[in-house]
Amino acid sequence: MLIDLIMSRSERLFDLLQVLRRHKRPVSGKILAEETGVSIRTLYRDIASLQALGAMIEGEAGVGYVLRPGFLLPPLMFTQEEIEALVLGSRWVIERADNHLSDAARSALSRIATVLPTDLRNDLEKSTLLIGPGTKLPNDVVDLKNLRKAIREERKLTIQYHDKIDAISTRTIWPFALTFFDTARILLGWCELRQGFRHFRTDRIIFADIQQEHYPERRQTLFKKWREAEGIKRNFD
Repeated sequence: MLIDLIMSRSERLFDLLQVLRRHKRPVSGKILAEETGVSIRTLYRDIASLQALGAMIEGEAGVGYVLRPGFLLPPLMFTQEEIEALVLGSRWVIERADNHLSDAARSALSRIATVLPTDLRNDLEKSTLLIGPGTKLPNDVVDLKNLRKAIREERKLTIQYHDKIDAISTRTIWPFALTFFDTARILLGWCELRQGFRHFRTDRIIFADIQQEHYPERRQTLFKKWREAEGIKRNFD
């Protein structure tokens, strides 16, 4: 009975966090209570509990609440399937991504393990969901960490690129996504030279320089336009 109560409270706090993350502007306690299915009194207690755990929830009754960015998950409960998903996804990144992301995945698993109760930590550490061997990826000349930085900061990127017939060109692109396949890693961007979306294999990028200039559209806007573009699969350099 006590375990059920702990699980219920943990799940409730997690749900409240998720609801707060969806709202970018202050939202009233009444709406939060309705969306999480609790009484207004319980909601106020749960907000106080999250604040005590370190969540930067600002606001007050009658005004509204907002969760400031940067808060990581407190030591809440995970289901066994959630743990399996975390382990399997992290192991894929460890095996298939570049060194920086591989190290980050190992670190994330370690951090998650430290906040789990003993029984769930054992489930994480003893999981036998494995990633099978894949095709060896070509080596990258440029550091993918820099490509991800350009994407995050929405900055223009100047690259030197050699295509499948080894013709070398210099491009200025607006990078907005990085795709990981079993046989290649692909940088997606708007190419100023081609005036269109292009796909670039990262192992063919021989130089990359992040510019101070931001590109004129938001990353998510470019991503949406890319998904909606016709014939996008043909635009591979």
